[in-house]
Amino acid sequence: MKSIKKHRPADRNSLLKYFKNHWELYIMILPPVILLLVFAYGPMYGVIIAFKNYKATLGILGSPWAEQYGFYHFIKFFKNYNFIECLRNTLVLSVYSLLVTVPCSVVLALCLNYTRYTKFRKTVQMITYCPYFISTVVFVGIIRLILDTRIGVLGSIVYNTFDLNIMGSASAFPSLYVWSGVWQGTGYGAIIYLATLAGVDMQLHEAAIIDGATLLQRIRHIDLPEVIPTAVIMLILNIGSILNVGYEKVLAMQNQNNLSTSEVINTYAYKVSLVSSFPDFSYSTAIGLFQSLVGLTLLLAANKIADRLSGNGFV
Repeated sequence: MKSIKKHRPADRNSLLKYFKNHWELYIMILPPVILLLVFAYGPMYGVIIAFKNYKATLGILGSPWAEQYGFYHFIKFFKNYNFIECLRNTLVLSVYSLLVTVPCSVVLALCLNYTRYTKFRKTVQMITYCPYFISTVVFVGIIRLILDTRIGVLGSIVYNTFDLNIMGSASAFPSLYVWSGVWQGTGYGAIIYLATLAGVDMQLHEAAIIDGATLLQRIRHIDLPEVIPTAVIMLILNIGSILNVGYEKVLAMQNQNNLSTSEVINTYAYKVSLVSSFPDFSYSTAIGLFQSLVGLTLLLAANKIADRLSGNGFV
């Protein structure tokens, strides 16, 4: 007992000494921690709305609990006639984007990595990066101008030749959404893969060249094994948001003609909560919570599968 009592002040003194020596570090960490608590964890209190019949006049705590043990709004969403259509459209756009965006970014990074002319490489990088920094609304406006059936550079030709309005075609909407996203985000997405390729040991390439390996063989056996772990990590992160298709772009590209393939869960929740004559905040919150839970489940499952198959998952 005496030894324990003697040891406590020493631990307390050493702890205080440690904090005194590193107080600058804790002051630097404090602002982002406060922002995270206020803007990320604080709003999670509002998730309770999903289990209540929320009324603004009564507040969150004063509003009555929903029927069926608080799960009324979830059951209502699952039984809604739009549920299957919205879920299908969301999965189609998300999976389509995942299968196309990552390979395009990897291919662009490989091409830029083997470009000999520095000026040409920097020019291509600048051209491919620029669309990412354009506002979503402005970007969709550019797409509309290009595909306009009267004055559009591409839309008028397609309309006069095939009698097809691309912006008004439901079957063309998924491809239009995904490939316009590739145009906008591939250059920016290639940055992380360029950084990965920059870390490849050049002695491996020199040895491969001496052994007579072609360019494609070097890419296959040296570059791709280095890029794949990064691509797997990015894929896992993107799978977590598979049900969270950005509603801004979809909503801006949406019209009555393509509604059957463009109505996703996010746009439906937006219309229910804000555009409707009688906004139902509890219903839209339940939809958002459902998306988050599914995303978390898919993220953990994808991480587990990737770790089992290749050992490249998160720890």
